[in-house]
Parts: sequence; C-alpha cells; structure tokens
Amino acid sequence: MWLKNKTKNFFWTKHSREKMKYYNLSESRLKRVYRHPYRVEFGIAPDTMAAMQPAGSKQHPYEVWIMYQLKDGLIKIISAWRYPGKSLAGDKPPIPADILNELDLN
Repeated sequence: MWLKNKTKNFFWTKHSREKMKYYNLSESRLKRVYRHPYRVEFGIAPDTMAAMQPAGSKQHPYEVWIMYQLKDGLIKIISAWRYPGKSLAGDKPPIPADILNELDLN
C-alpha cells in the first residue's frame, strides 16, 4: 500500500507554464526547488517568496529560481527562471527583465 503524499497542492500560473517551456524546466524540477531550496528570499510581488537551487557545473554554473505564494493550503507558482552564474545571498532575487515586464512589477 502506498503512503499518501502529505505535501500541499501546487497551482501553476499561465506565466509559470510559459517560463517552464522557455527555460526547459519540468514540474518535478520546480517542486524540488520548493521542497529543498538552497536559499529563500522575499519575492518582489506582494506576499511572495523566491527559492533557488544551484545547478550546472563549475565552468557553467546557473541557478534555478521559482517565485511562489502560499495561499489557503495551495502553493501558487507564479514564475520560474534560470539565472546564469551565481547570485549573492541577501540581494533581491535576480529576475530577468522580460519576467519583470510580463508581471508588470518593474
């Protein structure tokens, strides 16, 4: 008998689905970032958080980021992206300009 998964439900916005295709990121990859973040910062949108996991190699490092909101037992994934290189802890999440423009948060 399988144990029931005790994790919360995920909701994927249209924007996050488009960015998943653009950056070639899967649902399972983004869930892993949420469940086991290397770093968590406050998101730029109201009541959001941004989580990151490093990826790539020493020669070509990058980070996988998600911006999410917790609401009524639901994890709403607002956006996802890859950041080339390494960002500094404590800084605002390095969000690409195209995402800022699409979210109208600039």
